[in-house]
Amino acid sequence: MRLLQGDFSQSTVYSNHPSDIAAQWQEKGAKRIHVIDLDGSRDGSPRNMDVIRELARSADIPLQVGGGIRDMKTVESYINMGITYVILGTVALKDRAFVLDACARYGGNIILAIDARDGRIAVEGWTESTNQSPVEIASSYENCGLESIIYTDIQRDGTESGVNIESTKLLSESVDIPVIASGGVADIHDIERLLEAEASGIMGVITGKALYTGALKLEDAIARVSASA
Repeated sequence: MRLLQGDFSQSTVYSNHPSDIAAQWQEKGAKRIHVIDLDGSRDGSPRNMDVIRELARSADIPLQVGGGIRDMKTVESYINMGITYVILGTVALKDRAFVLDACARYGGNIILAIDARDGRIAVEGWTESTNQSPVEIASSYENCGLESIIYTDIQRDGTESGVNIESTKLLSESVDIPVIASGGVADIHDIERLLEAEASGIMGVITGKALYTGALKLEDAIARVSASA
């Protein structure tokens, strides 16, 4: 299921069999799969761990998982079931000590999610806005051992209106942590634009809706990135 701009009233279900979808992308050449427990993001604790456990069992490529992760027990559960990367979002603003502890224990496996609307971070499944900027929170976790930061422009997420290159580049140039772009991928041109900004510290991009609608073919995106390597 995908949401439009984080709105649970505007959701689209593409399949009731996540493992089959994951296998499909893996066969097409995906090197990593991004999974968010949307119910967990809204409720503040995981709601689909059984589904994610099955994904971990069936996938042969790394999975990165987020949504409602607020304590070390959940982090450990995901790591133990075979999840490679655990994504922490809301908790980064509410429990810094926990995030630092998670980084100390599983540094290379922890990703920080920064989701922004109008230049300000949103939390609790994007239902609450804050006064903090992406650069402020990212800078506060510099040198903590994060694997990367996922930066999502909420207003573009699920819209296929194009990645917010400017804001993503601003963030990546402000910290020494690799940044993954997210939100609004429309077609292969977004991949090309991100490649042009790669030197700023952008390490990758998350794309969902464009793949499901066919606006972007995964094989084409992989080929374009490989050609620039």
